[in-house]
Amino acid sequence: MSFAECSALWDVRKGDRRMSDKSNDRYDQGMKTRRAVLGEAHVDRAEASKTAFDAPFQQMIVEAAWGHVWSGNGLTARERSLITLALLAGLGQDEEFSMHVRAARNTGASPEDIREALMHVAIYAGVPSANHAIKLAKAVFAEPQASRVDND
Repeated sequence: MSFAECSALWDVRKGDRRMSDKSNDRYDQGMKTRRAVLGEAHVDRAEASKTAFDAPFQQMIVEAAWGHVWSGNGLTARERSLITLALLAGLGQDEEFSMHVRAARNTGASPEDIREALMHVAIYAGVPSANHAIKLAKAVFAEPQASRVDND
């Protein structure tokens, strides 16, 4: 989404979020992609816990992250998953990292793929970041498959 598109949806002076048809389409696509990657149960729980305070933020995430970036044509879901995991590991975002490890089964990224991505993290973001992410990934892989189905 370009800056102009974002600006057209958000009036900073008034804090007024205006929904255009294009925004609605991007939101709908974003929810479809989000559900495909994270799982129905995870998205249902997230939607149920949404409040008036974080609803505009959640809408932005669905439109921008899921409706634009994750729904693009330039990369496969597997490739996006691996890039996301590497970035989250490098940034030390533990909860999001673990959630995306769980989601990897929906994108075609294997444990071997994740290991390779984390080896890149070690070189480009630091061994401690990769070491910690490997620990988190191993914990997710050790979870019973049934508990990983809905990406809790």
